[in-house]
Amino acid sequence: MKLQQLRYIWEVARNDLNVSATAASLYTSQPGISKQIRLLEDELGVEIFSRSGKHLTRITPAGEEILLVAAEVLHQVDNIKQIGQEHNDPESGSLAIATTHTQARYALPPVIQKFIAKYPDVDLQMHQGTPMQISEMAADWKVDFAIATEALELFVDLIMMPCYKWNRCILVPKDHPLAQTSFLTLDNLAQYPLVTYVFGFTGRSQLDQAFQEKELKPRVVFTASDSDVIKTYVRLGLGVGIVARMAYDPEADKDLVMIDARHLFKHSVTKIGFRRGTFLRGFMYDFIQEFCPHLTKEMVDEAHQCNGKDELEQLFRHIELPEY
Repeated sequence: MKLQQLRYIWEVARNDLNVSATAASLYTSQPGISKQIRLLEDELGVEIFSRSGKHLTRITPAGEEILLVAAEVLHQVDNIKQIGQEHNDPESGSLAIATTHTQARYALPPVIQKFIAKYPDVDLQMHQGTPMQISEMAADWKVDFAIATEALELFVDLIMMPCYKWNRCILVPKDHPLAQTSFLTLDNLAQYPLVTYVFGFTGRSQLDQAFQEKELKPRVVFTASDSDVIKTYVRLGLGVGIVARMAYDPEADKDLVMIDARHLFKHSVTKIGFRRGTFLRGFMYDFIQEFCPHLTKEMVDEAHQCNGKDELEQLFRHIELPEY
């Protein structure tokens, strides 16, 4: 058994069983990959992939188990490489982050700017997606960190640490009736069409829960994952906007009236997560603490040792989170 064979089966699985695409991504030949997979199957005495002619059709039950272990082995090999690089050249390497538009657009820019200035030789990559996609990328080791509000808790292999709490605001054009309201209520909001985040994005679950508790049925006429898109349609008069408070820019959005909505909705918590078993480089600890000052190296290491969600919650129970 060779590490190369494990990498081949792992990459084939990631490429939807497309051997040609795998060969192209690994800069090798399709026949070479197929031969090595066959040799591994012969050695193990089981098929990892079912076939129809020359085409792979599905992963076998035995293959599913083998791939899980192969992923762990390949990741530990990568950890060994990271340890070597950390001792040999601690200020170079790569850092991949997956997050939502709101975090990338409003919360992360000053953090990224400082990080790049401090670590110019670190290749920093930013990926945007839905909270579910972000969590999956971290769980599959495609990125180092996931930063989001929703979905992270669905993945038991992720170490999730709270960064800050935040709430929402209401955005309306200056001539809108709500612009003159002295005290906004959910009943007021329910009277108008709403423009807000897609379900599963940026604390949307807290918004829906607030209306449900009041037995109100909001008219959500347009949803988007992008705060700036939501503001565009508010300006067009499509509806009342509900966005993260951090997404309001007093200068860029001066044509809109912002109404604080903290009294209407429970706050949400943005978290940063990484896959359990990840070797954290020094610059990774620095990034976490720059983004979340209370997450010191010692605190992160302690979180890494926690077994499950309950222990993590106990660890951070007494932390007073800053409000964005």
